[in-house]
Amino acid sequence: MSYLVLARKYRPKNFTQMVGQEHVVRALTNALDSQRLHHAYLFTGTRGVGKTTVSRILAKSLNCLGPDGAGDITSTPCGVCQACTDIDAGRFIDYTELDAASNRGIDDVQTLLEQAVYKPVQGRFKVFMIDEVHMLTGPAFNAMLKTLEEPPDYLKFVLATTDPQKVPVTVLSRCLQFNLRPMAPETIREHLVHVLRDEGVSADVQSLRLLARAARGSMRDALSLTDQAIAFGAGKLDEATVHQMLGSVDRAYVFRLIEALAVGNGKTVVDITEELRLQGLNPASTLEEMSLVLQRMAVLQAVPGAADESDPDAAEAARLALLMPADETQLLYSMCLHGRGELGLAPDEYAGLTMVLLRLLAFKPSAQPGAQLEKKTPIEARTTAPVRASAQQSSSATRTPLPPGQVLHVLDNQPFVDSESSNKYPTHNERAELRPQPSRVLAVPVRVQAESRAEAAASSRSAQAMLIPTEDGAFWHATVQQLVAIDAITALVRELALQSQLVGRDTDQWVLRVERESLNQPTSRERLAAALRAAGHAVQLAVEIGRVTDSPARRNLADAAEKQLAAERIIFEDPFVQSMMRDFGAKIVPGSIKPI
Repeated sequence: MSYLVLARKYRPKNFTQMVGQEHVVRALTNALDSQRLHHAYLFTGTRGVGKTTVSRILAKSLNCLGPDGAGDITSTPCGVCQACTDIDAGRFIDYTELDAASNRGIDDVQTLLEQAVYKPVQGRFKVFMIDEVHMLTGPAFNAMLKTLEEPPDYLKFVLATTDPQKVPVTVLSRCLQFNLRPMAPETIREHLVHVLRDEGVSADVQSLRLLARAARGSMRDALSLTDQAIAFGAGKLDEATVHQMLGSVDRAYVFRLIEALAVGNGKTVVDITEELRLQGLNPASTLEEMSLVLQRMAVLQAVPGAADESDPDAAEAARLALLMPADETQLLYSMCLHGRGELGLAPDEYAGLTMVLLRLLAFKPSAQPGAQLEKKTPIEARTTAPVRASAQQSSSATRTPLPPGQVLHVLDNQPFVDSESSNKYPTHNERAELRPQPSRVLAVPVRVQAESRAEAAASSRSAQAMLIPTEDGAFWHATVQQLVAIDAITALVRELALQSQLVGRDTDQWVLRVERESLNQPTSRERLAAALRAAGHAVQLAVEIGRVTDSPARRNLADAAEKQLAAERIIFEDPFVQSMMRDFGAKIVPGSIKPI
C-alpha cells in the first residue's frame, strides 16, 4: 500500500477542519447559508495556506447532495455523496482545475471557456478553478474578461494566486477577493499536535516549536517538514534531531552569544562563532534565532511582566534582559536583521557573522573615562593644535591642574601651557628652550592579549572588587540558594532574589535593595514573599532602588571566578604541564580549563 504524505492525508475536507483562516471561513459560510453567492472568487496568499483547499470545499458546498441525495447548497458538505467523494478524488466532471503556470496561453483559456456553454452534467454548478492565475498572458486575460464578468447562472469562477499585484485590475474588479494570511507558529504547532497524536508519533514541545517556526506560516510546509522529521528521527521527534535536520542553531549558543556581547567579552564571541563553523551550523539561522531572543528581551525590558511562563526559554530571556541595557538590545536587534543581508556579501559567511556580532562591541560605550585617550595614535600625540584639558585629562602630561583661562599645547611630544587670552604659539627661540636635548619619543602602549591564567586572575579580582560583604549578605545568599535549589522561585522572581541586597532585617519585615527599577514589580515581590513564608520566614518585603554591593548573584560570580582561578592554578603548576610547555613549547588553549 502506497504511503500518503501528511500534507495530502490531512487536507481539510470542510470548513470546520480549516485552521488559521477564520476570516475567510466565516465570510464563505455566511454567504453559503444565505445563498448570496458571487460568480467569481479570488483567493490570494503565500504558498501552503489553503487556497486550493478552500476552492475544493467551496465546490463541494455548491454541489453537495447530502447523504440522502436531497441536499441543497450548504456550508457543511456531507463528504459522503457522489459529488463530495468525486471532488475529493479529483474526478468530478463539473469541477475543472487549470494550472495557469503551465497552461498560460490564450488557446488554453479558450479551450476552458468553450465548456462554459454546456450545463452541468452531474452537479448543480460548474466550477472553473484557475490556479496561479497571475501567470496567464495578457491576451489570455483579455479572452476571459467577458465570460468572467457575465457568466451563466450555473458557472462559478475560482481564481488563486500568490502574487495578486500581477493580476490586471480589470480581473480584480470582477471578483470577490479573499486574502489568506500566513498562519502563526502557535496555530501550526497546535495543529501538528493533533496530527501527530492521530499518527501515533511521539514529539516534545520544543521540536514542534522548531518545525512551526521553520514553516514560515505555511501549513503545507509544516506537514512536509514533519514528514521529513519523522523519517529522520526514525518515528519520533525530539529537539536535537529536529535541530540537526533543519541545520538550525541550538538556543544554548544564542544565549551564550548574547551574554558574551552583554558583558563585552569579544573572545567568547569569536570562540562560539568558531564552534558554529566546526559544526556546520547556518550563520543566517544564528542571526535569526538571536533576533527572536532579542525581541523577547526587548518586550521584557519594556513590560517586565510579559513573560510567557509556558515557554521553556522565558527564564533565560528574562535573565539576559537584565544584563543588557534596552538601547543595546535595540541596537543588536537591528544589527542582526541587517547582518543577514550582509552574509552573502562577505568572503566567508562565518567571517561575516563574526563581524556582525563584533560590531556591537565597537559601539559599546567605554567603561573607563580615559579609554579614548589611551587609543590615541602617535600622529594624534604629536599634533600642535591646542587641547583644552581639565585637571583630570591633563594628568598624563602634568600633575598640577591648569589655571582657568589657560590652554594645554603639545609640541614635539612635550606639553606646555599658554594663556587662552593671547592663544599664541611660542617663538622659535622659546621652542628651542622648551625642547629637551635630545628630544624624547613617547612610548605608545600596545594592547597584548592576556593569557588564560592572567584573564582568570583579572576576572577574579574584578568579581571580588564588585562584592563588598555585609553582615546580612551571607544569610540572604544562603536563603536564596535554598529557594533556587528547590525551584521555589523561577523567572523574574528568581532574578529579583539573586540581584537584590538585604539591607534591613526586622522580625516582620525585610528590606531589599535593587539597582534596576524593572525588578521592582508587585507580582515578583508577592511571589518572593510567598516563597519565603513557605520556607519558614513569615515576613513582608519592601524593595528600594539603590547601589547594590552584596547580592547572591555577586557572591556566586565571585565564587565562580575563584574556582576558575584555582582550577587554572592546578593545571599550570602541574609538573608534567610545565615540562611540556618548557621542552616542547606547548600552550594551553584559552578557555579550555573548567572547574569541576
